[in-house]
Amino acid sequence: MFDFFVIKLFRILSLTVSHVYAQAEQAVTTAAASAPQQPPAWMQFVPFAVIIVVFYFFLIRPQAKKQKEQAQFLQALKAGDLVITQSGIFGKISSLNDQIVNLEIAQGVQIKILRSQVTMQQSALQKAPESK
Repeated sequence: MFDFFVIKLFRILSLTVSHVYAQAEQAVTTAAASAPQQPPAWMQFVPFAVIIVVFYFFLIRPQAKKQKEQAQFLQALKAGDLVITQSGIFGKISSLNDQIVNLEIAQGVQIKILRSQVTMQQSALQKAPESK
């Protein structure tokens, strides 16, 4: 009778142990299948690419466009234009060459300035709408 009891106990334990191993194996398989997938490595660079594109369109491109317009304005200067310098001096161009502009700031008073120091025409200020 003791042998019968031992055999029964051994069967129960072996069924329980095999059942535990089966459940553990199934849990590992299920965990591996439901684990979140890692994104590809190149996806880490997407935020940097977006930042570079934003900087290009909001900072670099408008600045380059403004510089191009300023260069065209400086090339189109001619004698007789009413201009404003970067330091805020209003005057009329009496003569100019590639680098230097003779600017008449009052009757009979002329100064020499660099051509690159001319910022805008005086008419640009008059066209600006007044805000109240």
